[in-house]
Amino acid sequence: MPPTLASLVQHSALKLTVRAGEDRLDTPVRWAHVSELTDPVPYMEGGELLLTTALTLDAEDPEAMRRYVRRLLGAGVVGLGFAVGVNYEAIPQALLDAAREESLPLLEVPRRTPFLAISKAVSAAIAADQYRAVTAGFEAQRELTRAALAEGPDAVVARLAAHVDGWAALYDTSGSVVAVSPEWAARRAARLTSDVERLRERPAPASAVVGGTDDRVELQSLGTGRRVRGALAVGTGAPLGTAERYAVHSAIALLTLTTERSRSLQAAEQRLGAAVLRMLLAGQPDHARAVAGDLYGGLLDAPFRLLIAEPVAADAGSGAGAGPGAGSAPSEAPLAVLAESLEAAAARAGESVLTVPENDERLVVLAGDGGAVVTSCEGYASREAEEAELVIGLSAPTGPIAAAAAYKQAEQSLSVARRRGRALVEHEELAAGSVLPLLADDAVRAFADGLLRALYEHDATGRGDLVASLRAWLSRHGQWDAAAADLGVHRHTLRYRMRRVEEILGRSLDDPDVRMELWLALKATGDGAAAE
Repeated sequence: MPPTLASLVQHSALKLTVRAGEDRLDTPVRWAHVSELTDPVPYMEGGELLLTTALTLDAEDPEAMRRYVRRLLGAGVVGLGFAVGVNYEAIPQALLDAAREESLPLLEVPRRTPFLAISKAVSAAIAADQYRAVTAGFEAQRELTRAALAEGPDAVVARLAAHVDGWAALYDTSGSVVAVSPEWAARRAARLTSDVERLRERPAPASAVVGGTDDRVELQSLGTGRRVRGALAVGTGAPLGTAERYAVHSAIALLTLTTERSRSLQAAEQRLGAAVLRMLLAGQPDHARAVAGDLYGGLLDAPFRLLIAEPVAADAGSGAGAGPGAGSAPSEAPLAVLAESLEAAAARAGESVLTVPENDERLVVLAGDGGAVVTSCEGYASREAEEAELVIGLSAPTGPIAAAAAYKQAEQSLSVARRRGRALVEHEELAAGSVLPLLADDAVRAFADGLLRALYEHDATGRGDLVASLRAWLSRHGQWDAAAADLGVHRHTLRYRMRRVEEILGRSLDDPDVRMELWLALKATGDGAAAE
């Protein structure tokens, strides 16, 4: 504890006597300052014990003393030491009355006690308090370090909460609470998610103070680079003291080191994961299991899904079929944000996940079907539906033997998501839906226009209605009488028109591939709608 007026009064060598303000002696003293000025306030910072002999004061004027005392209190002076036996044999009644009216602690300093002795006592007490704080801080640092080495981040958070006599919480990169102590603080920590997210937007290191005087919370970012890797919240009922501040700074350093060490291990795991994924795609599931060992738990033995994500600005065809890369880190944003979010979801749910950055342009994820990772990914897509920075393709559930097929499914889903302007497309949607929406593509429309252009140009001359006749004939599966009835013409007329179609296009309608292409072309241009 810093020195207080009470501790100075109890100092046997100083012989101080309390004459006013007895109920405010527990106030800490920041310094002892000597001044004989009638207005020393411009030279005060607050927290001082002011020492005077009243050399220039009109100490017997009640109104002057009231103004003097009020000015001192307004400046934050915690007490007034008045030396008797120098200019006044006793404390003047006017000053005594003013001090009692305003509850300003007034200490009588005997002539044999020099002001220097009081200043030395205050200085020595402050130094002793700082030494105790530094010693306590070093002890806290040792204890937190032992906890970090032996038990991990959870233990660091628990020890820190005990040191600050409050609560502490650790957040991951997504702003979710991963450790909190004591347990009662979990709900309070969860309410700070939005504040943690705002802190993430600032370069590390960053800090913020939230809450009121009775519920003061300091937020500190974790990370050594520009990107925030997590956050630490410390809740106390009052501002942190020196010893508590040492403990908090030690915890920040240890948790940052733990985070960076985890990222180094994560990079090694990504390189191993890339090798495992390559083996799966090469049809070598047994080798993949042998290399993975216990790292991914039972992920390779249960139904899983493959997920491929790319930035919206990336070329839709880039990297298709290229296979996983060698574990290079994805772009900081937005691929890294998605990867960290999915890994955090897996950690919270106790699941295994395999994430493989691919050529700095896409992210491949292998996650358990129906687990927290897939759910988190779907949640990301729903949140980012309006202004998605990523497009994501998700395969159907599969096993290790069919991993290559699942990779292809994820690529197909990714391609459809990009064309449709969707954040996420699951392969089941493609299998259960219609192929017709896939025709809404500029390349398909260009092909259809080129294929049917000659027929449109023929019809534009008024020499027949070949497009409508072709549409009716195809919709009736080549049945002449039914198609002719739909058109209101004789079947011989329809036969003549179909021969003209063959002559103009230079293709035989007996070929089923030709009939299929023409029908899809009519659909793509909208001329097949009437035949549905």
